[in-house]
Amino acid sequence: MKTIRIKKSFTLLLATSMLVVLALSGCSGGKSAGDVVPGNDGDSANSGGQVTITHYTIDSEDRTFIEKLVPDFEAQHPNIKVKIEKAPYEQFDSKLQTLIAGGKSPDVTSHYGYGGFAEYYNKDMLLDMNDIIKEDGFKASDYNIPDDLMKIYTVKDQVYGIPVNMYVSLMLYNKDMFDAANVPYPPSDYEDKSWTFDKMVEDAKKMTHVSNDIAKTQYGVDFTWSERDMRPLYFGAEPYSQDTWTNGGVPSETHFDSPEVIAAYNKLFNLILKDKVSPTTEWSKSVAGQNGDAFVTGKVGMTVSGSWSLAGSNDFPFKVGVAAVPAGGNDKVRSVLFVDPLLILKGSKHPKEAFEWIKYLVSDEIQEKSIDLSGGNPPVNTKAAETYYKHFDGIDPADVKKVYEGAVEYGFESYNHLITHYSQINDMFINEMQPIDTGHNTVEEVMPTIQKKVMEIIKR
Repeated sequence: MKTIRIKKSFTLLLATSMLVVLALSGCSGGKSAGDVVPGNDGDSANSGGQVTITHYTIDSEDRTFIEKLVPDFEAQHPNIKVKIEKAPYEQFDSKLQTLIAGGKSPDVTSHYGYGGFAEYYNKDMLLDMNDIIKEDGFKASDYNIPDDLMKIYTVKDQVYGIPVNMYVSLMLYNKDMFDAANVPYPPSDYEDKSWTFDKMVEDAKKMTHVSNDIAKTQYGVDFTWSERDMRPLYFGAEPYSQDTWTNGGVPSETHFDSPEVIAAYNKLFNLILKDKVSPTTEWSKSVAGQNGDAFVTGKVGMTVSGSWSLAGSNDFPFKVGVAAVPAGGNDKVRSVLFVDPLLILKGSKHPKEAFEWIKYLVSDEIQEKSIDLSGGNPPVNTKAAETYYKHFDGIDPADVKKVYEGAVEYGFESYNHLITHYSQINDMFINEMQPIDTGHNTVEEVMPTIQKKVMEIIKR
């Protein structure tokens, strides 16, 4: 895997002093969810007392697989017990804040909900790991973690997170639909200049068949590149002012009603409303369920989304290929990076033991083992990544590797990691953009309202 060149924006964001806007009660000095076993002092695993640490995660198979690793870890660390605390995705952030406020802070977690690292940092929820790292002698290179990934969660030389997984934007395509339409497969090489957004639309038209009979309807592409507020960046439009990345993820201005941003959204919604090569939300729900993925049904030729979609490809009822995200007009950005860190919360009573658990999860052996156990989570460990590229049946490992390397070369960190109050911003976008998706309002009609509400959330 190439050395990953993380964009400077996040480094600038984290290298600047952030104001602590919410010090949640229980963030320091509160009792940990990890209780000391009766009869032991519990101060440290090294003192002979057995302690319990809590790892808080999403209640889904690609995250709760860590339960299978606990017995092995506990056998290697007889003084440390690990408890796995779970919550549904939609409740992840609210439950975390409730736990902290109630003095039951987990020890280890990640930003698996709507909120991101910037939001957690601004709320003073995170422990600076520098002292632990120094005492332990931890070096990212010993765990095959690229230094550039470590910098993402380093603020003014203070380390707040250890990367564990790295997702990217990519394209999956249905080879059966391409073959039936006599359309050549899209390239995996990001340097192939012929692969553009317009070429994608051209190919999608050849695979789209709309009928009154849902069973006979199929679409060429489903383009869900990142969250809704970030999508203009794909076309080169900047919705947030540049100082967002230098003053703690709080923009002084937003430009969601600018001509450039409106033009970008029109290109995306035209896939549904004008070109009719992409499914409406209603159609997707009808064939795949409320939260299902229409691509999995075999009725969509291409999908552009996060690489978590690749994880289930071994079970798809059709032949799958992986390709580069087409060029959309932004020479520097074509992919979104979703780097998940393991974080120790300030409420942890056992940070050293929590760090032992983190080191275990990012070790060569466990990173590689976790690929199968999770169903295909992408490791940050570059040694384990070579195994990850070979994980997917019927997909050339060289294509997976090429797509991943191109994605990080042209990648930009997900806005939900960069911008504070992101959960509120994301909810607002989902609600306000629904009338565009259904054709009841135009982009031009909706964006001024979104612009106003974004600024209200930020000022709040």
